[in-house]
Amino acid sequence: MNRAGMAAVITAATLTLAACGAAAPSDPMGTTSAAPSDEMKSTDQMESADPMKSADPMESGSTPAALRFSAKTLDGKEFEGGSLAGKPVVFWFWAPWCTKCRSDAPAVRAAATAHPDVAFVGVAGLDTEAAMREFVESTGTGGLVHLSDEKGAVWTKLGVAQQSVFVFMEPGGGTTKVNGPLGRDGLDAEVAKIKAA
Repeated sequence: MNRAGMAAVITAATLTLAACGAAAPSDPMGTTSAAPSDEMKSTDQMESADPMKSADPMESGSTPAALRFSAKTLDGKEFEGGSLAGKPVVFWFWAPWCTKCRSDAPAVRAAATAHPDVAFVGVAGLDTEAAMREFVESTGTGGLVHLSDEKGAVWTKLGVAQQSVFVFMEPGGGTTKVNGPLGRDGLDAEVAKIKAA
C-alpha cells in the first residue's frame, strides 16, 4: 500500500471513531489515545446526577452504609437507621437468654444516662418478641430504643454473629466492634473515643 492509501485508511478510521463518540487518537498511527471526553459519562455518574435521587440521603451517600436499614422497635414503631447519621452511636446486640447480655444491662443503662448526646440502640435477636420485651422489663433498659431483629437483618448489616457485642459508631460512620461484657468503665472508655472522633 502506498503512502496516499495509508493516509486514506487512517483518515477513515479517525472519522469512524469520532462518529462513535470515542476520542480520536493523538497521533496518526493511533499509538496513544486521548482520555475520554467530559461528554462521555458512565451510567453510575449519570444516575448520581439525577436531582430526584440526590435529594434522598439514602442514595446520595450522606448516610453511612451501615445505617442504611429499616427495622421495627420492640414497641412496634418504624425505625430508620439513617436517623442516626452524624451522631455517635452505641449498638448493643443482645439476646433474651444471654447471661452476658443480662450482666451488661446495668452498665448500658448507666452509660446511656451519663451520655445523653450519644444514641444507645439495643438490637435484640435470636428469640421471640415476647422474650425480648420481658428482658427489657426485667433489666430496666426500657429507656433505650430496642430493635426487634428476629431475622438477624441488622446483625448481618453490622457484621455481628454473637452476643453480647457492642458496635461503636463515630459520627462520620467509622465503627469498632467489641465483645461484652464491658462493664461501666469499658463502656465509658469506648464512648469517649467515638465522642472525640
